[in-house]
Amino acid sequence: MTITNQQSGTNVQEIADGIYRINTPVVDGGFEFSFNQYLIADDDPLLFHTGPRRMFALVREAVASVLPVESLRYIGFSHVEADECGSLNDWLAAAPGAVPLCGQVAGLVSVNDIADRAPRILQDGETLELGNRRVRWLDTPHLPHAWECGLLSEERTRTLFCGDLFTQGGAKLPALTEADILGPSEAFRANMDYFSHTKYAGEMLERLAATAPETLACMHGSAWRGDGAQLLRALADRLV
Repeated sequence: MTITNQQSGTNVQEIADGIYRINTPVVDGGFEFSFNQYLIADDDPLLFHTGPRRMFALVREAVASVLPVESLRYIGFSHVEADECGSLNDWLAAAPGAVPLCGQVAGLVSVNDIADRAPRILQDGETLELGNRRVRWLDTPHLPHAWECGLLSEERTRTLFCGDLFTQGGAKLPALTEADILGPSEAFRANMDYFSHTKYAGEMLERLAATAPETLACMHGSAWRGDGAQLLRALADRLV
């Protein structure tokens, strides 16, 4: 792990081939949390999740430790929320060749208006070549929340950028773990239920499981390595 900012504790670690987790721990009184962004280093680099606007300088510093910020080609996110895309326009200014990357609904209802450059909109199931890696967009409306929600699957490393599905509290968790994350994420959700409980949750989770992910790139807490399909189905069982 490389710590890129000693004051904030922002750090970078490669969690799969060419995929880097950028993590900033947050401690506020007795509350401990963390924010993750994921960088895919390739011919056309992609940053998934921007972080909140006030974390932009920290995340930019971390990205710059891996590759030149101005080389970014895509700024992607799951849905429209501050920690997902709060610093989107800062990134577009820092990387003149970059465009937002989002699903059809997000582009229609928000991103075409809030972004300083027009987005590259991906249809449900559409793939995008980045060079040595290929990502696929999967619509997941209201899973866990937001009409425009969607997730990315990187097919060559079998990494699922699973957003808020397995949110873990805490600020001192390992970058990558093979330990249980479903129990901690369900305990966190018990105190603050952020799932929409769409009746299609099981169907969508099964579709995600069918990608057979080996790494789950969680937005809050540790990334996870193992049988991702099994873990996604276990989550579906909890949501019944």
